[in-house]
Amino acid sequence: MIKFFRSYNPLNIAWLVVLLCILRAGYLYSLPAKTDFPFAELFSRLHLPTTYRYNVPPALNLFIASIIVFIQALLLNYLVNYHNLLGKSTFLPAIMYITASGLLTPFLLLGPPLVCNFLVIWMLFKIFSFYKGDDAKSTSYDLGMIVAVGTLFYLPFIYMFLCVWIALIIFRPFNWREWVACIIGFATVFFFLAVSYYLSDSMGQFYDIWLPLTTRFQFKLSFNYYNYLVLIPVIIILVLGFFKLQQNFFKSYVQTRKSMQFLLFVALIGGFSFYIRPDFHPDHFLLCAVPAAVFFSYYFLYASYRWFYESLYILLLASIIYFQFNTF
Repeated sequence: MIKFFRSYNPLNIAWLVVLLCILRAGYLYSLPAKTDFPFAELFSRLHLPTTYRYNVPPALNLFIASIIVFIQALLLNYLVNYHNLLGKSTFLPAIMYITASGLLTPFLLLGPPLVCNFLVIWMLFKIFSFYKGDDAKSTSYDLGMIVAVGTLFYLPFIYMFLCVWIALIIFRPFNWREWVACIIGFATVFFFLAVSYYLSDSMGQFYDIWLPLTTRFQFKLSFNYYNYLVLIPVIIILVLGFFKLQQNFFKSYVQTRKSMQFLLFVALIGGFSFYIRPDFHPDHFLLCAVPAAVFFSYYFLYASYRWFYESLYILLLASIIYFQFNTF
């Protein structure tokens, strides 16, 4: 299977649809009776009604989420090939993103982190253009606005602001105007939001938006460890991928090396930003799916022993499907 996706063949799109359906078929047997409207946080901040937040049919929720994942997979595949992050054109980023977005059952339903991955991919398009651009002030301003829009959807997305500054460090010589432009872009969105709160005489609610940022780090998380055994093949693939990347690191183009370093920061910041949520949900880690898919792709593209990497991927697929049918 992996050998087939190593080549850039448009017929792979059809196989992506098949894989997308396979990785979600098992969950159809254990769909919840109802699902919450996932964007109540956004609607409440924009003073819009949320009375229909509990009326989303689970099957429709799953279908919409699957369509979003498929579109994001194609966008990510185009991004990686356009900037030549892997050294050759391939469909591996698409298949790896579909796989990563199906690891845990909470990933399969529509939610703010899934929608925010559109913004992550959009940010990567702009950030990877830093390397060849002469002036990045306008791009930095746009990135600040993207982070602000993502924060409206999902508060932990605010930490992607750090990714913009890290990108400026990695890809650009220091220019304080570019750093300030990012702040202004972020402030622009929330300035207009603050005006709407002020006009409705509810500035106190606007200040309450930021209270979770003062939350202390939670050292104890309550979850069933058996449901996360599916992550064992993921860890193995990541370790092998980083080892393969280290082997080829200085043989790669400078832009590729910087891009891979930046994606590692995106994964770390996206993962550790979960603590500001008052209630922890595993679907938060969908923010790590984009960089994880790229690292997966790098390993499977340059892995040498076909019998091993094909078996490893089949083990990952089997684990995902098994844990969709069996919960502990």
